[in-house]
Amino acid sequence: MRKRNALLVILLGLIIVSCHDPKKENENLFSFNTSAFKETYTPDESVGLEIQNAQNKKIDSIIYYVNDAKVASKKSAEKVMMPLLDKKLGYQNLKALVYFEGENVETTARIEVISNVEPKLLNYTIVNTYAHDTLAFTEGFEFFRDTLIESTGQKGASHFRKYDYKTGKVYKQVNLDNNDYFGEGITVINNKIYQLTWQSNVGFIYDANSLKKLKTFPFDKKIEGWGMTNDGKNIYQSDGTEKIWKMDPETQKMVDYVNVYTNSSKIKSINELEWIDGKIYGNIWQKDAIAVINPTTGAVEGVLNLTGLRTKITNRTAEVLNGIAYNPKTKTIFVTGKNWDKMFEIRVR
Repeated sequence: MRKRNALLVILLGLIIVSCHDPKKENENLFSFNTSAFKETYTPDESVGLEIQNAQNKKIDSIIYYVNDAKVASKKSAEKVMMPLLDKKLGYQNLKALVYFEGENVETTARIEVISNVEPKLLNYTIVNTYAHDTLAFTEGFEFFRDTLIESTGQKGASHFRKYDYKTGKVYKQVNLDNNDYFGEGITVINNKIYQLTWQSNVGFIYDANSLKKLKTFPFDKKIEGWGMTNDGKNIYQSDGTEKIWKMDPETQKMVDYVNVYTNSSKIKSINELEWIDGKIYGNIWQKDAIAVINPTTGAVEGVLNLTGLRTKITNRTAEVLNGIAYNPKTKTIFVTGKNWDKMFEIRVR
């Protein structure tokens, strides 16, 4: 019995020793002084980075990082002022690597940068009203020359088609050949149609004239496919969050992104996109509204409230507004929604 007790004491001692981790203890020695942080910042401000030294350890140096990029190096714990002018809107992940007494430890925190632009409330007038297929669960909407192209979702019913918006006559339709695919946004660039799928992590490229499929490509990031547009050089796509990604159409690789923010908060669930006069117009999922977004910064510069169009829809199964197609010849915007019985040609002012 005594031998068993002695063995138990030895085992407990080993457990206690093994749980003593100096690195874990060191993690609590230093921290950012988050009490000095504001709830949000704007790009025209600076943030003071200051390290708290709980046990007054002798600090040799501190290296500061923002989003894993080195921004400053100091020989002591003196405050570092970091301008936010060149930072993306959204969360900034802060890290300090503290060297002290022959050791080093890191501590982290984060701040949020919002837009300093107050969005303008835009108005519109209805120019024309046209019939819209109530079976079309609209995900993408874009003009190619004088022809409207629309892509739809729902597994087993996803397709895109070219048609005459005035009469509804379908010139050609392409059905997704896999019933597991949920079709999403489309855009036309370099005489090619690019189409996304929702959660399958693949997209398709077609010849814009014949609609022949040219390529299936994997997503460059582990994201969902939502909306799509282009500026003539790059493709922009949304993923259901506040992010809008910039894609190289030749390689299908993501080269950058912006976070969409107003002057109060981020805008979640940006959906269908359209490039209009140097800005990105984006549907906001579950809202009958469109955000006008600066493609360089992600700042929302305007908001178009289209709730008035909802009262003109008679189809009871109609869902959220989703579909923005700009006609450069008439300088008007065509909008519709998932399973709407109408599409509206509007002029924004």
